[in-house]
Amino acid sequence: MLIQLYLLLILQILSCFAIEAKPKLTFDDFFDYTTFPFLKFSPTGQHLLIQTRHPSWNASAYENTLWLYDIQNQTKKLITTNLHQSIKPQWSPSAFTWSNNDSSVYIAVIDLWSIDKENELYKDEWKDVIQYRQHVVRSNSTIYRIDLNLNNLSLPVERNIVRNVSFLINQLLYVFYEEQLIVSSMSKLVENLNEFELYSIDLRNTSKLLKLTNNEAIEIELQLSIDGHHLLFLTFSLSSNKGKFNDTQYRLYSLNLMNEQLTRLGETFHGSINGYTIKHDSGVYILGQLGTEVQIYTEQSLTKDLIHHHGRNGTYESIVSSNKNGSIAFVYSSFEKPMEIYFINNIDQLKLAQATTNENDLFTRRNLPQTKLYNWINEDDHRMIAGILHYPPEMLESKNLSLLVLIHGGPYWASLNSRELAWHDWTSLATSEGWLALEPNYRGSTGYGDQFLNEIRYRPLSRPGKDILYGVDRLIKDGIVNLHRLAVGGYSYGGFLTNWLITQIRRFNAALSGAGVVDYASARGMMDMSVPLSYLFGGFPWEVSNIYQNEAPIYQLDRIHTPTHIITGQNDNRVPTSQSYILERGLHYLGIPVKLILFPKEGHSVT
Repeated sequence: MLIQLYLLLILQILSCFAIEAKPKLTFDDFFDYTTFPFLKFSPTGQHLLIQTRHPSWNASAYENTLWLYDIQNQTKKLITTNLHQSIKPQWSPSAFTWSNNDSSVYIAVIDLWSIDKENELYKDEWKDVIQYRQHVVRSNSTIYRIDLNLNNLSLPVERNIVRNVSFLINQLLYVFYEEQLIVSSMSKLVENLNEFELYSIDLRNTSKLLKLTNNEAIEIELQLSIDGHHLLFLTFSLSSNKGKFNDTQYRLYSLNLMNEQLTRLGETFHGSINGYTIKHDSGVYILGQLGTEVQIYTEQSLTKDLIHHHGRNGTYESIVSSNKNGSIAFVYSSFEKPMEIYFINNIDQLKLAQATTNENDLFTRRNLPQTKLYNWINEDDHRMIAGILHYPPEMLESKNLSLLVLIHGGPYWASLNSRELAWHDWTSLATSEGWLALEPNYRGSTGYGDQFLNEIRYRPLSRPGKDILYGVDRLIKDGIVNLHRLAVGGYSYGGFLTNWLITQIRRFNAALSGAGVVDYASARGMMDMSVPLSYLFGGFPWEVSNIYQNEAPIYQLDRIHTPTHIITGQNDNRVPTSQSYILERGLHYLGIPVKLILFPKEGHSVT
């Protein structure tokens, strides 16, 4: 009797500490995730501009909302729920770009008047005939200075033309100390890298247009140093197959505007520099990716290595620093924590940082996958390959599981230690349905060095494909995966690799091909980014036809036995929709179960 009472008492005590089981993630939950595309400190350091992107169920679209956050009072004020996703709001005196006294603002617009006039002349001569290159590549911009009357804002503004340029402008930056504008050029088609460069315009003599770069890369995230003497920017490398450069991970550069000397920052860093912000004391905070981690580093001197600030494991994004007081804000997430914004007064508080937003609290109340890193060897060349294993909830280290291989796009990207719930990354949803998900960081992924990234060249499908297949083999040998329950999928380059993999083995029971390619010679002639393909394959189709044929699924389509689900945007210019039609028609002819789903009015990104 005493033993029974004792056991009853123990059970009652244990029940007091029992944690209520969390419900599993549902389909509707999955799409209820909020992201933070934009952060910016006010000049006083007392406020933050915060952009949130959240699904609006009533509108069947994403809602881009802009908030004004009061740091001291920890309150936020709604500015707009209709912020266009292409707009990055700025505080004066550095908005679109502001002049140094807030009385003027510089803007760049597409020269629609010239296009309309050209269209009229064109119709008179050519009627309804369309000349492809003239129609697609036309690109002129006009830079205006808008003058404001600060004493009477009700008066009409004055608009003055600064100059016309014969290219599209991606970003515009005002340099106050020398009265000049920095512009980055761009083109709708990525087929000539000379169309992506940096220029300066002397506002005292606007006829001068000085080219600042010539580097076969796309310059992004332009920022001016505190003293205004240096221009900082990231480069996204897209080398041509004829050029003197190789593709690299993201890099950070500083351009001295006084002598035009270009300096690479973080030169000793082995990984990819995914972002940065300028410190109030003229140093730089860098978001550096090594493997699956994105951490915060400081470069204070060109002669010293980067300083790693030890915070939490995971992924730091969108870091900003106040020029007034040095405080820092950033977006952070990890396998264990959903994405939120964090604020700290100085970098020494990084480990103690607390979230200032609570937009994704729902996901702390759901039973999400348990995750671990997983490494294996490509036995062809003995390269170590890394990946991420997402186990179904409460099944960490379980055996004999059903496997979904979910392949990231790019190829110059990577699966990270982050909690991202998005239309292209649905590991959390798959694991909630009992699947083990493997995200492989195959050859071509960032975060493992430039050599690892470039080893994809000349074998852009077969080499990373082998990386992935050896990972599946290893999981089977370790008893983690059931040999008879395998699926594979991916979007964009993940779709490219999915199409390739199902031509190589019959082992997969199902495949999801998202915006994939089956014939790279024809795809190259239709996509808006042809330069990367020429580089990856080592030349044009008429130069290295053997590589294009050996790496293309279309010539091995009769080896496919995997039922395949195909998805693509109806208006995709990045990866031509026609490639999905070709795959569907081929599999249908061969008698392989196949279904093609088109998303109306959607491009490459499903928004």
